[in-house]
Amino acid sequence: MITSLAYLGIKSPNKDEWPDLVTKVWGAQLAEPGPDGSVRVKFDDALWRLQIHPGEQDETAYIGWGVDHEEDLHALLKTLADLGVAAEVGSDELAAERAVNRIITFTDPWGFRHEVTWGQSHIACSFQPSRPISGFVTGQQGLGHVLLLLPDIDQAHEFFGKLGFRLSDKIIVPGRLYARFYHCNARHHTLALGQCPPGVAGLNHLMIQLQSIDDVGLAYELAEEHGVPLTMTLGRHSNDRQFSFYHSTPSSFHVEYGYGGLEVDEEAWVPRVYDRSAIWGHKPHPSGKGRPMGIMHQVP
Repeated sequence: MITSLAYLGIKSPNKDEWPDLVTKVWGAQLAEPGPDGSVRVKFDDALWRLQIHPGEQDETAYIGWGVDHEEDLHALLKTLADLGVAAEVGSDELAAERAVNRIITFTDPWGFRHEVTWGQSHIACSFQPSRPISGFVTGQQGLGHVLLLLPDIDQAHEFFGKLGFRLSDKIIVPGRLYARFYHCNARHHTLALGQCPPGVAGLNHLMIQLQSIDDVGLAYELAEEHGVPLTMTLGRHSNDRQFSFYHSTPSSFHVEYGYGGLEVDEEAWVPRVYDRSAIWGHKPHPSGKGRPMGIMHQVP
């Protein structure tokens, strides 16, 4: 079934604020704009992996997943039908817009639009970072991970498990945090689910991973220099051991910029439960005070 996070699409009235963040802080590459003037971002040889469309308000437009084989899309259609979820085969025009060969679309019970794709277009040796960096960890591990806020992550556990996500571990801090983490490739988690109040759901953050710890430290300094609102200080997570920091984006959700996350050995991995989110660091940063927890929407 699903084996990677292929891309992410956002709508935002602040799309024109993105290029400076992408180039001056992340070191990623701006691709050619989309047909609607969207900002497209490259992290590797894929034509693009993040797209910020113009919109009247911040919105999670779509979450794009990848499968390894074209036949997996047919199997996924049957699985979704068994779950009572209506899915559609996307048009050739939509596939071309997303720079993939085949695509299916569906909306989950919490109102997120998902696009599952096969045949993402790549151009060899086309990635050119906007500043000197070691590069991003992508390839078979995909773009990174997303954390979705849902009102009942135990219910969601069964749903996403049917799509190919396997539990890596949980973090439970009574009264403060309940989260589940899922892998679908070697990356410790490609999908994370965090508990939020009833009636709403949202995209909390996207994680992008670097190949060098120094890339993360330098980006932290550059974020401060360019006035990017930091939300969590440098720290190391307890479960995936990622060394990272968090910042707010111009479009309400957050980005985790990290290095050194654990990789899963599927045959030997045993899920665990942790009672804290960080071994050290990851303290709330003053500049993040009052920032939204993510792009939130009402659950249908």
